[in-house]
Amino acid sequence: MKNSVFLFSLIFLITSCEKKYQRPAEYQVDLFENERNQANQPYIMNEDEAYDASEMVITASDITVSDSSVGRGKPFYIYRLNSGHLLKTKTDSVIRYPFTFLSNQKLNFKNKDSVYIYLQKLSGYRLIAEEKKIKYQWLKAAPVYQVKAEQ
Repeated sequence: MKNSVFLFSLIFLITSCEKKYQRPAEYQVDLFENERNQANQPYIMNEDEAYDASEMVITASDITVSDSSVGRGKPFYIYRLNSGHLLKTKTDSVIRYPFTFLSNQKLNFKNKDSVYIYLQKLSGYRLIAEEKKIKYQWLKAAPVYQVKAEQ
């Protein structure tokens, strides 16, 4: 009888003294708030960085979407330039118009003002490149910059 009472009291003490960690629902101070906010924002190049990183830079105002594919796989847009002015090229090449290029994102050409077109060699999209005869794609981190009027 003494053994059973002693054993029962021992088990009762062990189970009642166990303390579990309870995680608070919300912390008062978030030490990594800035890092989380910066991680969600994509890097956007400025005009000089985009110019230096691109293999070809063209200014044009007559830009239209000639084809697009959204829904299956990676989205892409094929843009067509009917005329433009070549500013930079890494290879001495002549551009024949109409000129087409590919972009992974929909570019926002708001109005008919001249914009800079920052291009790099096409990587991937082999079947589309052969069919549409596309050699260049939009520089990934470059936004659309309008050409400023010369003073």
